[in-house]
Amino acid sequence: MFVLFLSASLAFASEPSPLQDFCVADNTSPVLVNGVACKNPSLVTADDFTFSGLNIPGNTNNKQGFAVNLVTVDQFPGLNTFGVTVERLDFAPKGLNSPHSHPRATEVLTVIKGSLYVGFITTDNKLFSMVMNKGDVFVFPIGLVHFQYNIGDCDVEAFSVLSSQDPGVVRIANSLFGANPAISDDILSKAFMLDKKTVDYIESQF
Repeated sequence: MFVLFLSASLAFASEPSPLQDFCVADNTSPVLVNGVACKNPSLVTADDFTFSGLNIPGNTNNKQGFAVNLVTVDQFPGLNTFGVTVERLDFAPKGLNSPHSHPRATEVLTVIKGSLYVGFITTDNKLFSMVMNKGDVFVFPIGLVHFQYNIGDCDVEAFSVLSSQDPGVVRIANSLFGANPAISDDILSKAFMLDKKTVDYIESQF
């Protein structure tokens, strides 16, 4: 099933189509391009098109009870120019993948084990959400804020495919309250209708 969605993701990849069979990333190249320079084809091996490790659960022993293993072209050179990234997501009971967005990618998520409450918010502030169970699939449109939350008492395992080899991630709370240098308390207080003491406390958590 995971392979099926990985293949299907190529149909909605938002990046330019490759002009050759493959362009395995040469992560040692000093050449600066919009992506990664190609490895000499004569040096390419089958290992360049293989990644191992997504069978290993992530460490969810943290405040969010969540772990993600994002496999990009940096770890998987064979992905270069194909406009796709894969990731494994693990959730402890009540674990949360906090509200965030991917500025350069649509995400297709499938649940492998357990149940997740997921959703995204449109540009007119409408929430689309549902509870996903094993085998269910959900799509998060490019650039929109979304989240995943383990509503159950068991661990949850999920996989996602994203339509960019560099999807980017903007975590809303981290970006606003953990910015460096910090955003002015006056701005955050007014935006969230909070007193400055509360803003300072939230900032201290990041």
